[in-house]
Amino acid sequence: MAEAYIIDAVRTPRGIGKPGKGALSHLHPQHLAATCLKAIKDRNNLDTSTVDDIIWSTSSQVGKQGGDLGRMSALAAGYDITASGTTLDRFCGGGITSVNLAAAAVMSGMEDCVIAGGTEMMSFTAAYGAEQANAGIRPLGMGSGNPELDAIHPQSHQGVCGDAIAALEGITREELDALALVSQERADRAIREGRFDKSLVTVYNPDGTVALDKEEFPRPETTAEGLASLKASFDGIADFDQGNGFTFRKQIQRRYPDLNWKGVHHAGNSSGVVDGAAALLITSPEYAEKHGLKARGRIVAYANQGDDPTLMLNAPVPAAKKVLEKAGLKVEDIDHWEINEAFAVVAEKFIRDLKLDRTKVNPNGGAMALGHPIGATGSMLIGTALDELERTGGRYGLITMCAAGGMAPALIIERI
Repeated sequence: MAEAYIIDAVRTPRGIGKPGKGALSHLHPQHLAATCLKAIKDRNNLDTSTVDDIIWSTSSQVGKQGGDLGRMSALAAGYDITASGTTLDRFCGGGITSVNLAAAAVMSGMEDCVIAGGTEMMSFTAAYGAEQANAGIRPLGMGSGNPELDAIHPQSHQGVCGDAIAALEGITREELDALALVSQERADRAIREGRFDKSLVTVYNPDGTVALDKEEFPRPETTAEGLASLKASFDGIADFDQGNGFTFRKQIQRRYPDLNWKGVHHAGNSSGVVDGAAALLITSPEYAEKHGLKARGRIVAYANQGDDPTLMLNAPVPAAKKVLEKAGLKVEDIDHWEINEAFAVVAEKFIRDLKLDRTKVNPNGGAMALGHPIGATGSMLIGTALDELERTGGRYGLITMCAAGGMAPALIIERI
C-alpha cells in the first residue's frame, strides 16, 4: 500500500463564537475555509489543477454552512475549476475523518493530492440553534420523543453525558477544574512561546484589513478560585421537561436507572464556543517528489470506533486502542497525544484509562482554553500535533476525539 504524506497544515486563529462579538463572526464560513485553502496553495506553490479532491468537514450544514463548503470555498480561494470538493459530517469528529479519508484515497493509489480540513462558525450555528429551539424543534440526535424508539439507544445532551460519566467514574469537580486550569496555563505558555505560529494564518476582512491574527478565546487570568466559583451549566438542561416527560436525565436513566448526579461541568471546564477553520495537504510520495514538496509527516494508521450512545463521550479510549493495534504500536511509543477537551471528563478519563504521562497529553492546552470549532477541531489538532513533534523531536503522535452519537475517529502520524 502506498504511503500518505502530510506536506503542510494551516489553521485560522479561533475567534469567540458569539454573533457580533467575535472577531470572525461577521465573515462567511466560506471565507474562513478559503483563507486556509489559499494559504495551503501559496505556502507550497501548489498547482491547484493537480488537486484531485478537497474533503471538508462541517458539522452543522445549514444556512451559510450548507452548500458543500469544500467545493465552494476552493472556488473562493481561486483554485482551478478542476479541483473537486466534498463536505462531510461526523459531528465533532469530522475534522479527523476528512484527513483520514484523504489519506485513504492517497494510500489506495486512486488519488495523489488531496486537501482535507474543516470549518465551523459557531457564532452562526448557535444563533441558528436558538431559532430552532424557539420554534420547538427537538435537538437532533438527542431523542426522538417516541418512548419506544428512545429506549433502543437512548441519547442525551453532551454536557449532561459528561456530568453522568464523571459520576460513574468517581471523578470530582475539583479534579476537572484542576485539568481546566492546566489547559489554560499550557495554552498561555504555547502562545507566548510561539508554538502555534508555524500553522497559524491571519484572517483578513474583504477590504484587506486584519480580522484576526491571534487566539481570541483563551483566558490566561483564570485561577482555581475563579473556576470553583462558576455555576454548573447542565443541571437545568438535564431536568428540563421538553414534553411528555422527556428529559435528558431520564434518557440516561433508561440505561443507568440507579444513577443520579449533580452537575460538575461549567463554562470553565468545558470546550469553548468559537469560530475557525483548518486545512492539511496530503499527497503521495511520488507527487511530493515530482512537485518538489518536502513531507513533514506521514499517516501511520487510522481507525473509527463506536461506543454507547447513551453516554456519548466514551469512544476515544477504544478508538485509541484500535488505532494503536492497527499501527503495531504501544502506548509508550506515542510521544504526543491530542485528546479533544470537549469536556474535562473526556480528557481526564482518557488519561486515567490509558495510564498516560500527563506531560505528553495536550501539552499546549486544549479546547477548554482554546475553543472547539466543531467540524474544524480535528484538523487543527493534527496540525498542532505535527508542529509539536517537530518542536520536540518526537516521532509519533496520536489524535482522537469524542463525537456525538457515541463515536470517535483516531489517527496516528509520524514526523518525517
